[in-house]
Amino acid sequence: MIELKRTALNSIHRQLGGRMVDFAGWDMPVQYAGTIKEHLAVRTRAGIFDVSHMGELEVTGPTAADTLQRVTCNDINRLAISQCQYSALTTPKGTFVDDLVIYRMAPDHFFLCVNASNQEKDFAWIREHALDRTEVRFRSNDFSQIAIQGPRALEILAPLTDIDMAGMKYYWFARGKFAGIEAIVSRTGYTGEDGFEVYCDPAHAEMVWERIMNSGKPFGVEPAGLAARNTLRLEAKMLLYGNDMDETTTVLEADLGWICRFDKGDFIGRDELLKQKDGLKRILVGFEMTGREIARDHYPVEIDGKRVASVTSGSPAPFLKKNIGLTYLPTDRRSVGTEFSVIVREKPVTAKVVPTPFYRRRQPV
Repeated sequence: MIELKRTALNSIHRQLGGRMVDFAGWDMPVQYAGTIKEHLAVRTRAGIFDVSHMGELEVTGPTAADTLQRVTCNDINRLAISQCQYSALTTPKGTFVDDLVIYRMAPDHFFLCVNASNQEKDFAWIREHALDRTEVRFRSNDFSQIAIQGPRALEILAPLTDIDMAGMKYYWFARGKFAGIEAIVSRTGYTGEDGFEVYCDPAHAEMVWERIMNSGKPFGVEPAGLAARNTLRLEAKMLLYGNDMDETTTVLEADLGWICRFDKGDFIGRDELLKQKDGLKRILVGFEMTGREIARDHYPVEIDGKRVASVTSGSPAPFLKKNIGLTYLPTDRRSVGTEFSVIVREKPVTAKVVPTPFYRRRQPV
C-alpha cells in the first residue's frame, strides 16, 4: 500500500477535526464543520484552504518565454512582470495535458502552478518540448500554498504584510514579506470570490496559517476543505481537470477558446484547433435541474432518448440554492433554455442549459 503524501499543514487539519481523504495521492481535508457552512463562509466572509498539494514548476533561461509559447495555447508575450495568466498545456491534438496558471517573475523567469495529479507529467512534458537554453525545475517540494478566499480576505491579510494588497489587481502578484517571511502573494483563486493565494516555505506554513486564522477571527474566517472548494469552483464555472477536461477534450470543446491565441504564432496543437474552430461538434455547457433532483458527476445525459454525454461536474449549489452541473452537448443544442435529460437513479430527469458562470460576485462600486 502506497503511503499518502502529507502537506506541512497535515497536523493542523487533524487538530481542527478535518475529515481526511485520499486526493490525488495526498492526505487532504475534505471538510471540517461541513461543506455548506464552509461554502457560505467563503461567499459571505472568508475561508482558508490548504492547497499545498498543487504542483509548482519553474521555467527559466533566455528561451524560457519561447518554450512556453510553444507548449501553451495562451500568449506569454501578453504577460507583464508580476502578472499571472490562465492557460493550458496542449497536446498535438489540441487537447489538455493540463490547465495551469503562469506567473511572470522576470522577462526570462516563469513560475507555474499546475494540478496536483499532473505535476510530474507536466514537468516531463515541458522538459521534452523545451528549447535549448531553457531550464525546467520541479519546485513542488519547496512550497506550501494557502488560499484565503472571500469578500473579507483583503481585510484579513492586509495587516500581515507590507505588500500593497489593496492595490493588487486580479491575476497579479507580488513578492515580499508576509507574516514576517518571504512569500509570493497573488490575487488569484478557484472559488469565484475575491481572494489571495500565498506561497511560502513549508517550514513556515503552520505559522502562516495560524497568523491568518488569528487575523481572520473578527471577520468570521472558516477553515474550508476540498468539498467546498469543489462546489465553489463549480458555481463560478471554473473547470476541474479529470472531470471537465482531459486529454480527450480540446480547449475549444471545453469552452475555453478565450485562452487560445491563434494570432501569437505556432504552438503545439494549433493546427488541429484551427481545423476544429469552424466545425466544432460539441461544447461544454452549464445546466440546472428543473426539479429537485441532483445531477452527480458521471450521470448519463440523453437527448431524445439517446445517450450523448455524461455529467462532468454536478452538485447542489449552496449559495444559489439550485442543482447545477456541466456537460458536453452537441453545438446545435448549446443555446440557453435548451432542455435535455439527465438519468438519475435510472430515470430521465429534465435539465436546461443556462448562462455561465452560474455565480458572479458583485464588483466593488
